[in-house]
Amino acid sequence: QVQLVESGGGLVQAGGSLRLSCAASGRTFSSYAMGWFRQVPGQEREFVSAVSWNGASTYYVDSVKGRFTISRDNAKSTVYLQMNSLKPEDTAVYYCARRVVYSRDYPSDLHEYASWGQGTQVTVSS
Repeated sequence: QVQLVESGGGLVQAGGSLRLSCAASGRTFSSYAMGWFRQVPGQEREFVSAVSWNGASTYYVDSVKGRFTISRDNAKSTVYLQMNSLKPEDTAVYYCARRVVYSRDYPSDLHEYASWGQGTQVTVSS
């Protein structure tokens, strides 16, 4: 069973940077695309970014394009989200998950993901 643990969240001023990490247990990490989602209390969990199993393809929600970069290190079973030029509206709990549905569709549907981590809080002050 794959378990995911996020880390790297914190409090940062607007314009600052954070790097989130998501470490996976199990030997099948490299078989799956991975995604980052975020959630604000009272709102639905939203897609942020995803990366294909080999890192060759990456996807971003429009609001983070040019500011966030997703990457993965299959040797370390870890996926990263480098977040630059942070804005107060980026404040949320960030979750990683593995995509368990094999599809050519845009990987933004959270129902195609499983093994959610516990989340890490990102707070951006203005």
